[in-house]
Parts: sequence; structure tokens; C-alpha cells
Amino acid sequence: MTTRINLLPWREMRRKEQDRQLLTIAVGAWILMGVIIFYAHVHVSALIENQNKRNEFLNQEIAKVELEIKEIAELKKKRADLIARMNVIYQLQGDRAKVVHLFDELARKLPEGVYLVSLNHTGSSIALKGVAQSNARVSALMRNLAASDWFAEPELEVITVKAQGSDRVSEFSLKVKPVAKQQSKIEDTGT
Repeated sequence: MTTRINLLPWREMRRKEQDRQLLTIAVGAWILMGVIIFYAHVHVSALIENQNKRNEFLNQEIAKVELEIKEIAELKKKRADLIARMNVIYQLQGDRAKVVHLFDELARKLPEGVYLVSLNHTGSSIALKGVAQSNARVSALMRNLAASDWFAEPELEVITVKAQGSDRVSEFSLKVKPVAKQQSKIEDTGT
């Protein structure tokens, strides 16, 4: 006689147990995946928040530096303005002494028999009008001015001979350029 064992309930129970284990593993995997995604989200959010704080700090520091750059630019402009003013003052002080030297040199170079009627300084030249006893004395004046350290390029514009009483006089008009002497000047050596 053969024994008969019915294995169908056992197979059915094993199949149910495998289904339950598979479902447990699937639910565990989903829970683990959810925890990993939640952690990644929290971690990335914290990194983004930290980077935003860093960016905000950098933006504040950049704004401070930009303000300092503006202040530096304003200070450089003020410095350049002050240097320009100082140069103008030095130039005016030099010109003040220059006028005295020009008049002194003109009086020294004026030959006997020549009288100046007017002197007009326009731009880079001085216009002289005067009366001389002869044309030779006007020539001597021009030679003296050309040889001077303070005058250059005398140029005769007009000379006319007129009778003045019993004498004949030469009325003349000439232009001469004053020579610019070296003056001290402040230079902007800032960067």
C-alpha cells in the first residue's frame, strides 16, 4: 500500500509566506527609499540655505567694497583738484615775479632815445608802441630784445616817420614774445 501525502496545502502556505515576505520587502524598500529621498531633500535644502547665506554675505561685502571704491574715486578726484589748484597757485606766483622781471628787463634793454607809449600783453605776445629818435634806435631795441633771456622773436609791425616840431621821430609798433621760465609744478603720481 502506498501512502498518499497531499502537498497542496503546504505549497499554498509556502506561496502565501513568499508573497508576504515579498510584500514586506517591497514595503521596506519603499519606506527606505522614502527615508533616503527625505534625507536627500533635507540635506540639499540645508546646502541651498547655507549657500544662500554665503551669497547674501558676499553681496553685503561687495556692496561695502563698492562704497569704498566710490569713496576712493571721490578722494582721487579731490586730490587731483587740489593738485590742479596748487599748480595754478604756483603758476600765479611765478607769473607775479615774471611780470616784474619782464618790466625790469624791458627797462634795461630800452636804448637811449626810445620811449614807450603803450604796452599791451595779449596771449603769448606783448605789443609795444613807442617813439624813437631814429630808425636805428628801433633796430637797437629789437636787437636788445632778441638778445634778452626774457624776450624772444621781436617782430616790427609798423614804423612811420613823422615831424614833431623841428625834429623827425619814428613812431613804431612791434611785437615780442615773453620767454616762459621753468616753474615748479606738482605732479600727480598716484595710481
